[in-house]
Amino acid sequence: MSFDEPGGRIHSTDPFEIPETGKSPVRRLRGRLASPVTLWTAPGPAGLTVSSTLVADGEPGRVLGLIDDESEFFDAVVSAGRFAVIPLTPADRQLADRFAGLFPAPGGLFAGGGWTETDFGPVPDSAGTWAGCRLDSQRPCGWAQLLDGVIETVHTGSSPAPLIHYRGRYTELA
Repeated sequence: MSFDEPGGRIHSTDPFEIPETGKSPVRRLRGRLASPVTLWTAPGPAGLTVSSTLVADGEPGRVLGLIDDESEFFDAVVSAGRFAVIPLTPADRQLADRFAGLFPAPGGLFAGGGWTETDFGPVPDSAGTWAGCRLDSQRPCGWAQLLDGVIETVHTGSSPAPLIHYRGRYTELA
């Protein structure tokens, strides 16, 4: 498989993938729940692909996400106190892989492609929808940190079908 093929990975299989029988029951359950693929960015700039994202409507609206506390993004969002959340589309598979650390990023994560600087972090020029959030709290949750952000601004534009993460792979709605 080449970088130009769907999935954009170097190899057709992951040599580090844990066999199904070696995964915990909780991990196997999580893999059976479809999740939206989002890009979270913060001033710095820093960014991370996140599939553990939940939006809670209310006054105020909130975004919740499970974030790796060893990531550069985690340090940047805690320092800045704000972040952007961008839902990704099937056209963004390579972008998702790049910010997940699965695809090469010569020149850095934000090199190449167009980016719009916002008070919450860089947003891809191609993003039709994104939210700007203020970090309200963080706490340990499983192997990650649960970030709770108050939504301060929402930009809705075109809404192509979302990129979905299901059973360790990207898929899209039919």
